[in-house]
Formats: sequence, C-alpha cells, structure tokens
Amino acid sequence: METRYLETQVRADLAKKVVFLGGPRQVGKTTLAKAILGRSKGYLNWDDAEHRQAILKRQLPHGKLWVFDEIHKYRSWRSYVKGLYDTRNAGQRILVTGSARLDFYRFGGDSLQGRYHYLRLHPLSYAELSMRTDKELLELLRFGGFPEPFFGASEIEARRWSREYRTRLIREDLISLERVQDTGNLELLVLRLPDLVGSPLSINALREDLQLSHKTVAHWLTILERLYAIFRLAPFGTPRIRAVKKEQKHYHYDWSLVRERGPRFENMIASHLLKWVNFVEDTEGRDVELRYFRDIDSREVDFVIVEDRKPVRFIECKWSDDEVSPSLRYLKRKFPNVDAMQVFATGKKEYVTGEGIRVCKAVRLLSELV
Repeated sequence: METRYLETQVRADLAKKVVFLGGPRQVGKTTLAKAILGRSKGYLNWDDAEHRQAILKRQLPHGKLWVFDEIHKYRSWRSYVKGLYDTRNAGQRILVTGSARLDFYRFGGDSLQGRYHYLRLHPLSYAELSMRTDKELLELLRFGGFPEPFFGASEIEARRWSREYRTRLIREDLISLERVQDTGNLELLVLRLPDLVGSPLSINALREDLQLSHKTVAHWLTILERLYAIFRLAPFGTPRIRAVKKEQKHYHYDWSLVRERGPRFENMIASHLLKWVNFVEDTEGRDVELRYFRDIDSREVDFVIVEDRKPVRFIECKWSDDEVSPSLRYLKRKFPNVDAMQVFATGKKEYVTGEGIRVCKAVRLLSELV
C-alpha cells in the first residue's frame, strides 16, 4: 500500500479550499499530510513548543502548503486559520489535521463556513489493503486497522500499543480539550465498553456500575465520540415495523479491544461500513447513514444503510455460515426491494435464499467498500 485512500481527494480539495482532516489519533493523518507536503517545510504541530510559538507569532515556513497538526487545541484556531486563508497569497494551501471532531471544536460559531472541506480518515480496511483471502481477513481482525499494530504483526506489541493508546487518549487529548476531573472513572468506562459491543448500550446500567449520574455517563460517551474513540449507531425504523427509537449501539475504531470473536467481527464490519459511509458523504455529498434495526419484540439486524432517509441495504453478521437470521428474513419481508445479506467470517456455504437474501463470506462485502 503506497498511498492512503483519501490522498487523491485531499490533494484535489486543497486546490479549492482549506482541508480539515480528522480521525482517530495514530490512524495515519500526519503520515498522509507529510506525504502530500513532500520535501517542503510547511509542517507545524501545536503539541511541539517550538512549532506552537511559530504559529502564535505567525512565523510560518515558506512554501505552497501549510500543515497545522492538532491546532484545534488552540481555542481561537478557527479565527486564526480564517485570517490566514483570507490574507493568503495566490496558490497558498492550508491543511488542518486533528485527532478529534474538527467540526465540533469550533468554540462559538463557524467562522470558516464555506471555506473548507472536511474529510475523515479511518483505520486500514480490507479493500484499502488490497486483501484477497479469508486468512488476510482474520489477520486484520486480530491486529486491528491502525497502521502500527497491524504492520507490526505482533500480538504482544499490539496489546502494548492498545494500552498506551488508551492512556494517551485520556491523559493528553481529552484533558487538553475537555473539562473532566474524574479521569479515573472515565478510564474505567473506557475499559468497560468493549465488553458491551453488539448490544444496545444502556447508560443506566453503566451509571449503576460506575456509581455516577446518568448525565455524567452520557456526557462522557459523547466526549469519547468527539475524540474518535467510539462511534454510536441510532436505530432505524418506521411505525409499521414498531422499531425502538432511542436505544443506540456502540463500536470502537480499534476493534482489537473487543475480546470475544463474534462481537469483534461485528465491530470490524461496523468500522468498514462507517468508513464507506463517511467516504461517500465527504467526497460525494450523499446523504448516507449507518444504523441498525431493533423492534419492541427484540428482533434485531446488525446494520442498515440508509440513503436519503430510505433503507438501501440490510446486513447481518455471523461468525460461521449459520442459518439465515429470522430477524433479517422479517425485515426483508417488510422491505422486499431492499438488498439484504448475511455475511460470515468462517465457512464456505454461500447461496441466495428464496426471498433474495444473499448469504456469503464477509470478504465479498468488504471488497466492495473502500
């Protein structure tokens, strides 16, 4: 893999506007930015004291591209970038990268409205790595999609990386952006969440476990979303299928945190689907969402892709080539024109049911994505 999947889009967008490149820490944003920068000396990292001083004094390197890494930790960063953009010389380009939701940390108004494109960089995926086999899929499932542990291919080093990653996320990124004093209980929440992947997330249950208020736990979950530690899916539903309305499911960008193989596989599929959804949103402007289905009778389908508020694909995950899920059959009967598939990690039995549900290896689906 010589280039990341967003490189062409970043280069094209830089010719028109400021580009915001967001995504989890250590997902490859800085590497991508430096690849685009080439030999030019336009890289500035807010976390570096010398670089921070240069930023504040506006002593910026000569070159056609400035890369500002982690500048969202500066409270007035948007006004600062707006000033640079509005007074820039012809041909000057600006790339802003950050390990947090750059569309959220704007502190009182979006002064850059209309002046930027926002792209989200995700972990490595089956299609991006040009994988072809079931064995490669299981390796990706084992080590996760972050470049360092994946290319290191060592289970011990991957565990060490994961532990250090969680510590830096809480003690560096979170403290610099959010007002949280009880970081000990927040770390307990982070440790608890991987065991809850695959089921509707109960804030009340977490509140009781941690002996905290509902408001505090809800706020902390939102913070973890802002920092690209987790993502949550809302339920899909209409009155005719009696779907639940509020219960959300959550997943981790680093699916290697999930211990049990079934939920970890589901998390990996969720991450791949979200990567595709964000890609077509960011690069094509399509109104696409990733959701899940659950109704008041406890029927559940893992994923529903919605475009223009209409379902376009139902996806159920199984570890092996089991019988088709009754919940998926139910949803397919309710929406006969919607594509439906059940994917599995291990097994060989691939077929299409009478009602048109495709049962196949997960690699068939993942090869279609980005």
